[in-house]
Amino acid sequence: MHYIFYFFLLFLVPLYGYQAEDVYLKIAQAAEEQVGVTTMYAPGYVRISYPGGDIPLEKGVCTDVIIRALREIGIDLQKEVHEDMAGHFKAYPKFWKMKAPDANIDHRRVPNLMKFFQRRGKSVRTGSEYMPGDIIAWELDNGLFHIGIVSTEIVQGTKRYYMIHNIGAGAKKEDMLYDFKIIGHYRW
Repeated sequence: MHYIFYFFLLFLVPLYGYQAEDVYLKIAQAAEEQVGVTTMYAPGYVRISYPGGDIPLEKGVCTDVIIRALREIGIDLQKEVHEDMAGHFKAYPKFWKMKAPDANIDHRRVPNLMKFFQRRGKSVRTGSEYMPGDIIAWELDNGLFHIGIVSTEIVQGTKRYYMIHNIGAGAKKEDMLYDFKIIGHYRW
C-alpha cells in the first residue's frame, strides 16, 4: 500500500505542481506548528492505538516531533517502523532487550528511527548541506540519542537553520544544530 503513496509522490505529484521541495517545507512547517502545542516532555511507555496512535499532543519526546511532522505528509512511522521491524527485527538495535517488536514504543526510539531511515534509503551524508525538513540525529554528551527537524527559518546573521526538537521542555525552535555530535542526517 505504501508503494502507491511513493509512486504518487515521485511521479504524479510533480505533474500537478507539487514538488519535492514542497514536501520538505511541509515537514518543516508541521514540526514548527508543534512549538507551543507540545509543552511537556513525556518519556514513559504508553499504550497507544495502532495504526496512527499518539499520546496527547501537549506531551511528547523528541521522536514525537518527527512522528507528528511526517504524518502531515501521510507517513505513519508507527505503522511503517512496526512493519519493518516485524519483518527484519534482527536488523534493529537491541538496546532494550526486546524479543519482538512493540508498536507502542518502537517508533518513539531514536536508534530505531535512524535504522528505519537508513533502511529506507533516506540517509544524507553527515556534514552536507542541511535543508528545511531534514531530520538530524545527535549523540548527547551523556551518550543518549536525540533527534529533530530542520526549520524553515534561518538564525539571524548566520546561514544556519533553527532546529525543531523536544529535549525536555516541549517542542522548541532553537539554534542548536551544532550543540551535540551529529550522528545521522536524513531527508524524506
